[in-house]
Order: sequence, then structure tokens, then C-alpha cells
Amino acid sequence: MTDVIRLEAVTKRYDETGPAALDDVGLTIGAHEAVAVMGPSGSGKSTLLNLIAGLDRPTSGSVAVAGTSLGGLSETALARFRRRNIGMIFQFFNLLDDLTVLDNVLMPARLGGTPPREARTRADELLGFLGIGRHADAYPAHLSGGQRQRVAIARALMNRPPLLLADEPTGAVDSATGRHITDLLLELHRDGQALLLVTHDIRLARECTGRIVRIVDGRLDAEEAR
Repeated sequence: MTDVIRLEAVTKRYDETGPAALDDVGLTIGAHEAVAVMGPSGSGKSTLLNLIAGLDRPTSGSVAVAGTSLGGLSETALARFRRRNIGMIFQFFNLLDDLTVLDNVLMPARLGGTPPREARTRADELLGFLGIGRHADAYPAHLSGGQRQRVAIARALMNRPPLLLADEPTGAVDSATGRHITDLLLELHRDGQALLLVTHDIRLARECTGRIVRIVDGRLDAEEAR
């Protein structure tokens, strides 16, 4: 199985005199695999996610995503790489309030240079699949939390990335909506989407992924395979 994520001896320090945010972390995730990262607040989960997304760089060690080492890429090349290879879902959606649902979803394709007709077809497919096609012309402020998260998922999938990163995707929605988001993530994984999920929700982790990695004080502590 091809690795979609490979971290080797990754350490990240924000303060030379303080403890490392991540300390000598090694992690491999295969293509089409779904893995959850769990740990207490301040354990290094967000740092790990940012390094994999290319939003931050390690102090030492190497990070590779979809077969590309991120260390040798410039900031411009990293941004281009993210658009093609990584979809990101955030706890608080990160939608642009002055754009419609459709335009939010189309944004990655426009930035990536996808032809307009092809991008529109893909966006319509995703909005239909996620059950929010009727809201294409609405603005995020007029949607419920669950609907906004579905828009965020559609946007993350727009460029068919080999890797989907989800940071507490059910953290800002009610339990019923959280159930729907769980089902969507599970369906995406069953269809072969590689997923790295950061969550405090053990139920979500166990339902949506085949492996749980626990991180404590910047170090991988234990793994649990379903």
C-alpha cells in the first residue's frame, strides 16, 4: 500500500528552552486508510496536523505527503501542493461569509485553475451528494452549523485530494448533526478516501477510522487498531 503520510523523526520546537511540541514522532498512514489522532489539549495534535498540511515546518525530521517531501518546497509551492493534494475540514468551518455556498465550494478549483464548466459540474455533484444542493445560492450566515460543515466538506473534496484532514469536525454541531457528519466521513472512507481525523470524541474515532493513534506531551503514546 502506498503511503499518503510519512513522518520520520519529526520534532517541532517553538521555544528552544522549552519542551518540544512534537518530539521524535514517526507515523505512516497508507493510501485509503483512516486514522484518528487523540490526546489531551496541548498534547501536540494541532501541531501534527499543521505539519502534515504544510502550514508549519518541523525543526528536524521529514514530512512527506502523497509521495512528496514537503521540506524542499517553497511557500508558494506548498500552497499549490495543498490545493491539489490536501482537503481540510475545520471545527468552525472557515467559510467565507461574503461568498455563496457554491462560490465557497468552487474556490479551491478556481485557485487550482480547473476549467469553469468542469468545476461547476464537480461542485453540483458534491452539493447533491451532501444534501445541500438547494442551498447553493445561500450565504453561510443563513445556514445551520450542520449545513455549514457540509459545505466545508464539499469544499475540502472539490479537487479530489488524496488526503482529507479533519480537525474536530463534529465539535461545533449538535449531536444529531454530529451523527450525520460521522456517517458522511464513514461513507467517504468506505469509498477509499484517506482520512486523518483529530478528535476528542472516541465514538467518532472508532466509527470512522481503523486505527487510533494517541499522543501525549508531543510523543506518540499508543495505538489502537479496530
